[in-house]
Amino acid sequence: MLQAIVDFQRDIYLAFAEHIKTFANGGGWTAFLAFLPMGIVFGAVHALTPGHSKAVLATYLTGASAGMTRGLTVSIALSATHVTMAVLIALFSLPLVSVMLGSAGSAPLLEDVSRGLLGAIGAWMLWSALFRPPHHHGEGESVAVGFMAGLVPCPLTLFVMTFAMSRGVPEAGIMFAIVMMTGVALTLSSVALSAVLFRTRIERLLATQRELLAKASKTLEAVAGVILVSVAIHEIFMR
Repeated sequence: MLQAIVDFQRDIYLAFAEHIKTFANGGGWTAFLAFLPMGIVFGAVHALTPGHSKAVLATYLTGASAGMTRGLTVSIALSATHVTMAVLIALFSLPLVSVMLGSAGSAPLLEDVSRGLLGAIGAWMLWSALFRPPHHHGEGESVAVGFMAGLVPCPLTLFVMTFAMSRGVPEAGIMFAIVMMTGVALTLSSVALSAVLFRTRIERLLATQRELLAKASKTLEAVAGVILVSVAIHEIFMR
């Protein structure tokens, strides 16, 4: 199934490259704009492949007492940062790509920064679970987590942006990035809402046992914190 997703993603990418080439050669906006909505499909399928911090997103939301609105906030912030970082690198720092990107599809420096910051969030969640009374995490924290998890740039957006700029039509790459961001957000929002729904169901099952519910909430927060710290340590020091 994963291979089928990868193959489908490659086909859409090649089709976009062809449309960008045609547009750059004077093909006009009509054909390009007609195909542009496929970028939403491309983004949604691309986000199904390994990576994109889906596990981190689900882990955080499971342990953070987040509601549906906050779950969407985290996933949208993650999606926007993930794609925007690639656009910014292509537009303003293309000569530095070889420094930032160790190889195609990876960004070691930004990965270390992202995982380090998420590890700090995990440590905070663990400390909070052990020493603070039950509380709700703030909206600002949700946006921060989404930003930190999305710091690693989207490699396919970077490839498309680079291709579009090499053809002299960066506006085509930017428009592609916007619609792709929508598709990525759709997939990550589904993951976020599933995690929130899972936690909500557990809370409903324990609704009549308030003391047990409080303990379960603290336990989930502590486990989420430990997982985030463990992922950060593993990604930074052991990969």
